[in-house]
Amino acid sequence: MRDRGRNIGRGRSRLSGSSPMWDSILGPQDHALSQRQTDAQGLSHPGIPPAFLLRNILKTIALGQMLSLCICGTAITSQYLAEKYKVNAPMLQSFINYCLLFLFYTVMLAFQSGGDNLLCILKRKWWKYILLGLADVEANYLIVRAYQYTTLTSVQLLDCFGIPVLMALSWFILYARYRVIHFIAVAVCLLGVGTMVGADILAGREDNSGSDVLIGDILVLLGASLYAVSNVCEEYVVKKLSRQEFLGMVGLFGTLISGIQLLIVEYKDIASIQWDWKIALLFVAFALCMFCLYSFMPLVIKVTSATSVNLGILTADLYSLFFGLFLFGYKFSGLYILSFTIIMLGFILYCSTPTRTAEPAESSVPPITSIGIDNLGLKLEETLQEIHSAAL
Repeated sequence: MRDRGRNIGRGRSRLSGSSPMWDSILGPQDHALSQRQTDAQGLSHPGIPPAFLLRNILKTIALGQMLSLCICGTAITSQYLAEKYKVNAPMLQSFINYCLLFLFYTVMLAFQSGGDNLLCILKRKWWKYILLGLADVEANYLIVRAYQYTTLTSVQLLDCFGIPVLMALSWFILYARYRVIHFIAVAVCLLGVGTMVGADILAGREDNSGSDVLIGDILVLLGASLYAVSNVCEEYVVKKLSRQEFLGMVGLFGTLISGIQLLIVEYKDIASIQWDWKIALLFVAFALCMFCLYSFMPLVIKVTSATSVNLGILTADLYSLFFGLFLFGYKFSGLYILSFTIIMLGFILYCSTPTRTAEPAESSVPPITSIGIDNLGLKLEETLQEIHSAAL
C-alpha cells in the first residue's frame, strides 16, 4: 500500500519571491542565499516549443512513477514482514531509514565548509528542523497506527486529504497560484483513487472492520496533514537552499526522534522478533527502497512541485496490487486498470498546464505570473544528471 510504504518512510511551483513567514524562519543569511539562487535560475519561459513541453511531461511522469515504485517496494517488504513473519515494527523500519540518511547526508553536511556546514545550520535553525523532523516522523507513525483502528478503505480515501491541505499550504506559504484545470486534474486523480477503493471492496480485500473507526480516521487525517506540512517544508528548503541540507537535517533529527519513540512504543515488539537472514533481508530491502525514495524525491520536487509529486505517487497502491496478484494471491479486477488510467490522466492533465506564483505584497518586485512551471523546471536537465549520478 502506498500508505504503509510511504507512511513508514514517505508525503510545486517555482518560487518567484520569498514568504515573510519563511524569511523569519530561515533568517537573513538564508534569504540572501535563496534570492541569489532564484536570480541565477531566471524568471521567464518565453516561446516554449510543444515538442519540448511534451518531452518534459513524459520525463515528469517517468520520475513520478520511479518514486511510486520505491513506495511499492516498501509496501511489499512491509507486507511480507507482517503476513509471513508476523513482524510489525514500523518505527524500527523508519529508524533504519533515518539512520541511513544520517550516515550519508548528515555526515556530508558535517564536512562541508562555510555557511552550509552542519554546525552553522544548527546554530541558526536547530529548533526549526526539530519541528520538521517531528512532523515527518509522526506523519509516518500516525497513519500506520491508524490501520489498527480503521479500515483499509478509510485509510486509502482519507489519506488523500493531504493533497488539498498541501495545495492550501502552497498557496499561502509558497504563493503557488493554481488554474481551474489544476483543480479538475486533482479531482480526476481522486476519482481514480475512488475507483481503486471500489475495486478493493469488490475483490474482497476489505476484511478489516476496524476496532474504533473514528479514532482511526482522525489519525489518518492528522497524518495526512503532517505529510503536507513536511512536503511544503521540503519544497521550500530544496528550492531555496539545498537538497543536502534538507536530507541531512531530516536524517539527524529523524534518527533522534524515531529512536526515542522506538524505545517507548516498540521495545517489546522488537524483543519478540525471531531474527533470521530472511527477516533481516526484508528489513534491508525496505530500508534501501525508503532511502532511495527520500533521496530522489527532493530531486523530483526541485523540477516539479509537491502537489504534482503527490498526485504521481497515487499509482503506488496500484503497483502494490499488481505485484500482490503474484505474491499474495490478490484477485484481479479490471477496475484496477481503469483506476490506473484515470490517475495517470489526471496527473498528465495537471502537468500539462503551468502553475503560477504570486509576488508577496511586501515585495517591491513587480508580480510575476508566468513562472512556476511544474512539468518543465528551469534545471530539469541538470537535475536529471544529478539523479543519474546519485544512482551511480
